Amino acid sequence: MANDIREQVQEYYGTELQTNLDLKTNACCTDDIPAAHKRILAQLEPEVLEKYYGCGVCIPSAVEGLTVLDLGSGSGRDAYLLSKLVGEEGRVIGVDMTEEQLAVARRHVAAHTERFGYRQPNVEFRHGFIEDLQSAGIADNSVDLVVSNCVLNLSTDKAATYREIFRVLKPGGELFIADVFADRRLPESLRQDPVLYGECLGGAMYTEDFRRLLRDLGIRDYRLTAQRRLTINNAEIERKVGNIKFYSLTVRAFKLDLEDQCEDYGQVATYLGTAPDEPHGFTLDDHHFFETGRPMLVCGNTADMVSQTRYGAYFRVDGTKERHFGLFPCGPAPASTSAGSNEAAASCGC
Repeated sequence: MANDIREQVQEYYGTELQTNLDLKTNACCTDDIPAAHKRILAQLEPEVLEKYYGCGVCIPSAVEGLTVLDLGSGSGRDAYLLSKLVGEEGRVIGVDMTEEQLAVARRHVAAHTERFGYRQPNVEFRHGFIEDLQSAGIADNSVDLVVSNCVLNLSTDKAATYREIFRVLKPGGELFIADVFADRRLPESLRQDPVLYGECLGGAMYTEDFRRLLRDLGIRDYRLTAQRRLTINNAEIERKVGNIKFYSLTVRAFKLDLEDQCEDYGQVATYLGTAPDEPHGFTLDDHHFFETGRPMLVCGNTADMVSQTRYGAYFRVDGTKERHFGLFPCGPAPASTSAGSNEAAASCGC
């Protein structure tokens, strides 16, 4: 059954969709793209843009010099955007299972290398499956950042996919994804619908199952940076899904040994204002904005996220974990009335 779905997805993105105008819903469409990224995207080849099917842009800050893995890289739009952002000393690896999409991405490597003024390419595209990154030659602890833009929902084995992600990430490395989630488990009839699956709805995980999956992999705290209720704009598909609500969530998680609750150690984090393009403040998640120079009392997990990752270069954290004061008096951002309790649960952390 999993192979049948995989073949359907390959057919859908390889031959049925010719450009992003052929999508049957607007679930994977948003114009929420930072101005700086838009300036880079304007330099990319038209074919790369037309054959890209992701949601907005899903790239965190401070990526210069990193080794980045783009899962489900498709025509290469985000990979080429990252190619410019990581700089000539960085490296970008795009992995995709669809040969037609890989062909589009690969034929523009030389053009973008020259356009960015690089002596040699810093981006490559590999055929492989996100459930088995060894098939694409991605080694243990070899990647600083894993990104994915509206693709992980297409995986036929979510547990294997996330297990592989945290295998290849370096200690302190970051997962940063935008993906489609649901407020309940989908019935099997919808999960097997080829159009719903191809449109990123049929494979959407229930938010609580996502939380449990990461917990089982040892990721006990992750954060939301953005969330929005998806509209479908297709009467036939809306009739099929009925009362199921779908959400686009942007999630960040770190390969860190964190606690499953927000614990108080009296630690204080101060953002130094030195991250590229963020002189006035730094946003960690939907309820942690660090104003430059202003000390903020934080839980132990947040302290680790801004000190034991690449962000440590931009923060000062005062205090240790030698003394414990109990639970930290904070929680996830209040859930919107449209999302209910599931969106709150998706941000399990302080």
